[in-house]
Amino acid sequence: MSPDLSGPTKRPRDENFPVASLVLSREHRDAVLAFYAFARMADDIADAPDLAAAEKLARLDALEQALVSGDESIPQAARLHAVDRERRTGLTQARALLRAFRQDVVKTRYNDWAELLDYCRFSANPVGRFLLALHGERSSAHGPADALCTALQILNHLQDCGQDRDRMGRIYIPIRWMLAAGSETAFFDPSYAALRRDVLDAMLDRVDALIDQAQSLPAHLRNARLRAQSIATIALARRLSRRLRQADPVLERVQVSKADVGIAFLRGLRGTIRKPSSDDLRVTAAAVRRSGSSFRLGMQSLSPERRRAIHAVYAFCRAVDDIADGAAPASEKRTFLREWRRELDRLHRAPETPIGRELARASTLFKLPLDECHALLDGMETDSADRVRLADDYELGLYGRQVAGSVGALSIRIFGVPSAHGFALNLGRTLQLVNILRDVDEDAARERVYVPLSRLAQLGLRDAPAATLVADPRFARVCESLAEEARAGFAAADAALMRLDRRALKPAILMMENYRRVLDRLQARGWGLRQGRLRLSTADRLHLITRAMRPA
Repeated sequence: MSPDLSGPTKRPRDENFPVASLVLSREHRDAVLAFYAFARMADDIADAPDLAAAEKLARLDALEQALVSGDESIPQAARLHAVDRERRTGLTQARALLRAFRQDVVKTRYNDWAELLDYCRFSANPVGRFLLALHGERSSAHGPADALCTALQILNHLQDCGQDRDRMGRIYIPIRWMLAAGSETAFFDPSYAALRRDVLDAMLDRVDALIDQAQSLPAHLRNARLRAQSIATIALARRLSRRLRQADPVLERVQVSKADVGIAFLRGLRGTIRKPSSDDLRVTAAAVRRSGSSFRLGMQSLSPERRRAIHAVYAFCRAVDDIADGAAPASEKRTFLREWRRELDRLHRAPETPIGRELARASTLFKLPLDECHALLDGMETDSADRVRLADDYELGLYGRQVAGSVGALSIRIFGVPSAHGFALNLGRTLQLVNILRDVDEDAARERVYVPLSRLAQLGLRDAPAATLVADPRFARVCESLAEEARAGFAAADAALMRLDRRALKPAILMMENYRRVLDRLQARGWGLRQGRLRLSTADRLHLITRAMRPA
């Protein structure tokens, strides 16, 4: 049975990402094109609209037999067979791809993220493994190459989500994730753009984490040309991810532009001139830069080594907070947080992420207590629930200790003032109270209420949907009492600073002043009539910038 179709639906130049660009040497490029031609043929069989599933499977079986035997009646199979015979790579990876193509024939939905990653292990990662083996690269490149291939595959799935559903009945967005928008039908409904946006962004958060893991790939590669192609591919992946955040792939075709490709190609060429060092510190610095946090002002006042360490801590906090606040199902969030616990456990052996490696470095230099990182993860697990309520003041105190005190305890060691531990815990709790007061309505939209139920009960308020609770006039009275506690917390921090090294604690002081101003504005506005999240004025920010430029 011949597996041939009328012709390939795509050519290498039609792909988002470089398949066998001119950057690669001629001998390697020919082998890559042979691999691509075989994979393209198999993909076209799996996607053929006029073939029944049984016929597709039979043709894929015949294609695999031709590959193994080198059957010259199927040139694509014979050509790759010859590559494998000469270069000792290609056949194993192509057979792994065939497993994915067979899966495409019979499986059209994926339950969760783990199932999707398992699919990518066969549909995408073998491509990277083939390129590495072809160039004689070391096994240390396998992890970042797998991360890059998986990221590229999921980006393509998101890019083509509407097309895949309409033309082939396939959806690679996990079922549990689509339920966050109500249902599969709701997810693809043009009028549900806001809910769909939340799900897409949560998936892109995971993709960006994979791209971050891939960022170290060029540093592992000895072949300058392959290194250049990897740099270009990573740049294009980041660009497509950003474009998918800015546009809706259900409503329009989202793709990289020719200018994007040109810029990526130039970056790759620079990679042939010099071997890049690890980009781990750039990943953590970028996380801080994207956040727009006022804490950045304080970070800039630190020495380079301390600033690098605090960037690592902040990037870790940002990563786990994004998990907790994202639109992924609660069960998935817990899984992602467990992955971070495993990363913490291997921190001083072999961390697998850029943030992990930078955190390990900071931990060694500044003797960071990593149990504080686990405490933060405990708090993030609380936030990851579909519904959050705190029973009493004890639970409020514990939550504040986990999500804010832990960050303070880590930070003061980087600042070089471990004696300020008590100050850090008190300030952390105080800042968290301000966060709770500032984000009342935003949290309620996520069905979160951090004001203890015991305090509400004292005013006759029983647990109810979050929107109902925060709209009740009695809720404002509890906010007033929490605001007074926060005010007292700032006063206690002021007193503690009289005995501490203010210069070393300048970043914490700037953060404290930022939050004190937020509390001032919240109290001036009042607790009954809230109109969205309060933001500091330009004058407030200029005041903080001026303070940041002065000695503490």
